[in-house]
Amino acid sequence: MVREPRRSRLDQPRAPRRAVLPSPSDPDTFGRLSERISRFIGSWRFIGLMTVFVVSWVTWNLLTPDDLKFDPWPFIGLTLMLSLQASYAAPLILLAQNRQADRDRVQYLDDRARIDRIIADEDYLTREVASLRQAIGEVATRDFIRDQLREMLDELDQRADGGDAAAD
Repeated sequence: MVREPRRSRLDQPRAPRRAVLPSPSDPDTFGRLSERISRFIGSWRFIGLMTVFVVSWVTWNLLTPDDLKFDPWPFIGLTLMLSLQASYAAPLILLAQNRQADRDRVQYLDDRARIDRIIADEDYLTREVASLRQAIGEVATRDFIRDQLREMLDELDQRADGGDAAAD
């Protein structure tokens, strides 16, 4: 079974290739990478891996014969590696915190705009309810109309009784 090579269509753009390393011109890509690294450095998995690494380094360099030791006591190589890791981790963590602060600021502004819209809507609805209450106060209620009709019926009854007495 022979597979034909996949032909690219000229009427469609090519899919973008994913770069292994972040582009120096795209700070967002580098920021996402730094957040991933910061998230990993701040995890229990990283602490466990670093603990295993340091314990195995120290154990190897203490218990093996002298010709197999690559970093004898006082472990200058281990100190150098941990210092290098810390010197890279600190700026990456700060960069991730700055990006989080920027996202929090945008979220705060969005929340503020949403709250302002809610307050404006609430003010509008409050004014509408107040105008409806005033309008209802001017509208005749069912009880008022019943009382008026009852009074008119009583007047008609009195006139009818008075008219009958005048006719006799």
